[in-house]
Amino acid sequence: MTRLDSTPHTTGLPPADATARGCRTCTLCCRLPDINALDKPANAWCRHCVAERGCTIYAERPALCRDFLCAWMTKPDLEPEWDPLVAHMMVYEQGPQTTVLVDPDHPTIWQQAPYKGLLERWAAQAEASGGYIIVFVGDDVFKVEPKRA
Repeated sequence: MTRLDSTPHTTGLPPADATARGCRTCTLCCRLPDINALDKPANAWCRHCVAERGCTIYAERPALCRDFLCAWMTKPDLEPEWDPLVAHMMVYEQGPQTTVLVDPDHPTIWQQAPYKGLLERWAAQAEASGGYIIVFVGDDVFKVEPKRA
């Protein structure tokens, strides 16, 4: 994963702003992505994570973890429905790609309202400037297509 960047880009997410949100009890970034530096596969809890509390090696965590921030933390205009504690999903950007990692305990949530419509809107906005939206659910990968009229 790469760091979310606050410069304008081609994704459908709202632009970043200096106001940040807190993780609170969310630890999805310790579960959903694969972290090679820690030999952690996707969708498995990191051995250094205490659920709902965070990282036990925070001061010494790998650069990948240190540099990563989910869109909930960096995009204050992101709709409240995208709070990872509510959505059971984690969103981040890599260049023109917006990635959505879905909690495997809630595999269909991204296809339900309001998420499906929001993802389709993001896809339309991203497509207009060469971007796209990808959703990972377990081992399955989906490209979100803009809703066509």
